[in-house]
Amino acid sequence: MMMVSFLFVLVFLLGCSNEEQQFEHFFQQKMTEMHLGEKNFTYSLVQKELNVVHEGDAIAIFLEQKDQEEKIYIAYFEKEKNQWEWIQTRGAKWHSPVQWSAMNSEPYIYSGTIDDNSIVEIYVGDELAKLLPIENDKRFWYAISPIQDVKVKAVHENGIIEMIEEINHEKF
Repeated sequence: MMMVSFLFVLVFLLGCSNEEQQFEHFFQQKMTEMHLGEKNFTYSLVQKELNVVHEGDAIAIFLEQKDQEEKIYIAYFEKEKNQWEWIQTRGAKWHSPVQWSAMNSEPYIYSGTIDDNSIVEIYVGDELAKLLPIENDKRFWYAISPIQDVKVKAVHENGIIEMIEEINHEKF
């Protein structure tokens, strides 16, 4: 009985890694196709996550460097008829007046960049965002909300809660 359980776990883990490999291969292939022939372009996959909203979907967070400008993107994928499909993408620049953006259709994925180290949490409506350290003080956050048009707020280490507007008009 113990051996059967072990084999089941092993097969399950191998299946998961195979699914991740298939997704990453699809992602790398799409990036190559989309930027074929472009000069001064590089990218790196920062994070991938499978089965985010439901079974058979994924997100990828990646950095693009083009003409000495760096942007960070979050993309949403779904598997349809055993084939990955790139559904929607949002991007952000570092130190931009646009503080966050949201995807226009379900799932509503909100995301943005921050470089304020005093921010310890970000909420999109009632959803706690995931904060990813990128490099130095740069961090990227994202949250998936079942509701469109929700408020975004930051919690600072001193407990102060601040509403984050989509656009910081002071940076213009």
